[in-house]
Amino acid sequence: MPQYSHARELTVPHTLTARAVLFDMDGTLVESTDAVTRVWARFAAQSGVSLDYILATSQGVRMVETVRQHAPEGADVDAIVADLAAWELHDHDGVEALPGAADLLRALPKTALVTSAPRSLALVRMKAAGLPIPEVVVTADDVEFGKPRPDCYLLAAELLGVSASDAIVFEDAEAGVLAGLAAGATVVVVGALDVAATHGLLRVPDYSGVTVEVVGDEFTLSIDTAAARR
Repeated sequence: MPQYSHARELTVPHTLTARAVLFDMDGTLVESTDAVTRVWARFAAQSGVSLDYILATSQGVRMVETVRQHAPEGADVDAIVADLAAWELHDHDGVEALPGAADLLRALPKTALVTSAPRSLALVRMKAAGLPIPEVVVTADDVEFGKPRPDCYLLAAELLGVSASDAIVFEDAEAGVLAGLAAGATVVVVGALDVAATHGLLRVPDYSGVTVEVVGDEFTLSIDTAAARR
């Protein structure tokens, strides 16, 4: 079990009240590590850049930004992105939902998917994982500036008709955590990410210990981390 020296330990249970929940996708709702690694391995072979270095800088940000950062000088970034995106669209081996994710999505009255993936890939991965599509979907196609800028989370909250300050963001990547915080939302870390931005934030390993109680236009999330880790 990873040690989260800087993460805030939750009491059992811990409750959060909000009007909407905004979810990242990869690593947050969907376990897609193998598929993500395979597409970046393809790019690493083309570019001559270390796969480990690409993976360390790509989490939570849009593909075009990662390619632009690592592609050889003079390379056709748009063509590389188009090739990788087309290849990735048909690779969903090993893609599955995090425990409890499907039940939580179905129980929540207002949800958004907020991902740095393109819309086509987001819908394919959610379907492959057997997850319902949230009411609002904001993808890399919908904003000029991706995470860690807050634009995507601000847009998702606006489309749901709530303030970002009344929303909970679930994120697993540093760029996404920074985006959620910059939007003014309450951020809950999913998984083992331990960086300066996560210090003091609530953390869950998955959603198996998360339940929902809806009252009017608000709801309360009750998070039992002991249940989630069993």
